[in-house]
Amino acid sequence: MNESASPAPLAASPLVATAERLRHALSAIILGQEAALDLALMTLFSGAHALIEGVPGTAKTLLVRALAAACASEFQRVQFTPDLMPADITGTNVFDLRAQEFRLLRGPVFTDFLLADEINRAPAKTQSALLQAMQERAVTIDRASYPLSPGFTVFATQNPIEFQGTYPLPEAQKDRFLVKIPMPYPALEAERALLDRAIAGAAPEPMLPQLLPTPVLSSEELARARAGLSAIRLGPEVAGYLLELVRATREHPALLLGAGPRATLAFERAVRAWALLRGRDYVIPEDVRDLARPVLEHRLLLRPEWELEGGSLAEVIVELLEKVEVPR
Repeated sequence: MNESASPAPLAASPLVATAERLRHALSAIILGQEAALDLALMTLFSGAHALIEGVPGTAKTLLVRALAAACASEFQRVQFTPDLMPADITGTNVFDLRAQEFRLLRGPVFTDFLLADEINRAPAKTQSALLQAMQERAVTIDRASYPLSPGFTVFATQNPIEFQGTYPLPEAQKDRFLVKIPMPYPALEAERALLDRAIAGAAPEPMLPQLLPTPVLSSEELARARAGLSAIRLGPEVAGYLLELVRATREHPALLLGAGPRATLAFERAVRAWALLRGRDYVIPEDVRDLARPVLEHRLLLRPEWELEGGSLAEVIVELLEKVEVPR
């Protein structure tokens, strides 16, 4: 968590091998959530943040804990509730009677991986306490600014079913998440494998230290991998396709709010990491198409009249993918 000089970035080929090594280790722990695991790894290598959406019991917490353990990183979890205050996240200054001075009591945000569990259960004031941390990797407490870990990463979860007593995330905060990761129920075979593990006394969560006894990457290797992401080539034709797709969201009649420039920059980082996870050192149009929904959907706002008629953001994105010409 101490700041230091940035390590030399990895070149493209070792970077691909690093990503494959990490995915192989985690796929033995996270069963039945291959798509979610890939999106989480993409978030990790992008140095960004992710919003995870799924019903209880679909391994959302296990996914983040396993990522942190695999990268030799510190992990903290905050259960968001309606009475949670901003200081419960950032920390506060307390008066030390012995030293006769104030000292900083650091909150859980001073970590490498922060799991903000059920983030939409806390009011907007508390949610916004994460905004500066996510954007600047720093927090302000009593007018003093404190740096966070250079690798600070937020994974926030929300339940897509229960909305009573929740506070929808502000658009400004949703835009700071690189992707929204859906975690549905696992397939029958995967759930059977989970059951067999539990019967054998090897359920993934309590057995995580045994399933992952040593880290796969050091924090220095992770920093080098993130720095080396620029080695993944993004050609002008594919970059133009990405840009045209983002800009098309601002003109679709069904959308009240399209994706902004921050989405363009996030998309660029995401497709490089996605190509890396596919074993390539270059981006192709299919990478852009694969990530269109995870990167864009949570940034868009559907017009109420379209929603009343049964329209959805997923349908709008499919329509845009059909409309925007794919480079050859």
